[in-house]
Amino acid sequence: MKTFLFKASALLLLFGVMAFTAPSSVNNADLPLFEQAIPERCSIDNTTFQHGEELTYKLYYNWNFVWLSAGEVTFRVKDLGAEYHLSAYGQTYKSYEWFYKVRDRYDSFVDKKSLLPNIAIRDIQEGGYSVYDKLTFDQNKKTVKSLRGKTKEAAELKEYATGDCMHDIISIVYHLRNVDFAQMKKGDNIPIKLFMDKEIWPLKVNYRGKEAGKKIKGLGKFNTLVFGPEVIEGYVFKKDSKLNIWASDDENKIPLIIESPLSVGSVQAVLKSYKGLKYNMTAKIGKD
Repeated sequence: MKTFLFKASALLLLFGVMAFTAPSSVNNADLPLFEQAIPERCSIDNTTFQHGEELTYKLYYNWNFVWLSAGEVTFRVKDLGAEYHLSAYGQTYKSYEWFYKVRDRYDSFVDKKSLLPNIAIRDIQEGGYSVYDKLTFDQNKKTVKSLRGKTKEAAELKEYATGDCMHDIISIVYHLRNVDFAQMKKGDNIPIKLFMDKEIWPLKVNYRGKEAGKKIKGLGKFNTLVFGPEVIEGYVFKKDSKLNIWASDDENKIPLIIESPLSVGSVQAVLKSYKGLKYNMTAKIGKD
């Protein structure tokens, strides 16, 4: 487990939940075996999002049967010509900061044709912990350069071998939104790979089918797609914990709710507002 995973907060889990769902990390020396075990999922066409899309989530932490409103995170999309700039910025509310203060910024610059990242930047401050990590991907050479340290000024540059089709933590979200779930059966797994914290993480996202009339607080009822990764048992997650994600069952396929039990309490991220969608929100079927 990584240091910031031990210090995971309700806010961070919205970002990091996809990153720590693999059964184990993969040592670079074992990469050929990993590539044989899990098929590659590389280039994918963008049919779901556009320039100007903005999604804001409210985060809740359940502690001793009390739901605490912890903070918010906003995802944005900008069209830069040959790339999309995907960003996520989150912070805890002042009322929550006596318990745990978070200021996290994620930026991913992805190729428009493949939706694979060229550059990914993670700049986080969580309690007394901070890290700056700028990843420069060479998808052709199958390498990544990591400029990493407690701060940008103290960062050191190292290079790692990665393999094909490597994602960062933000590009994964937008990649999964473009998966054609109509061609999948309930129980199917979506394999995808992530480079983070100097390691490769093999992810398997399980498609769990559809659920009609899912209530989203403040927004209404929606037809949804349900899926979720396995989680690692340990300090954060209990044994046999299940992480669930509900996404809109329409052409936008935006995440509506992410929820998971923790070893102490549970966490939930709920869509608060959306704008700039590429399509009308046809998944909404009723008022709150």
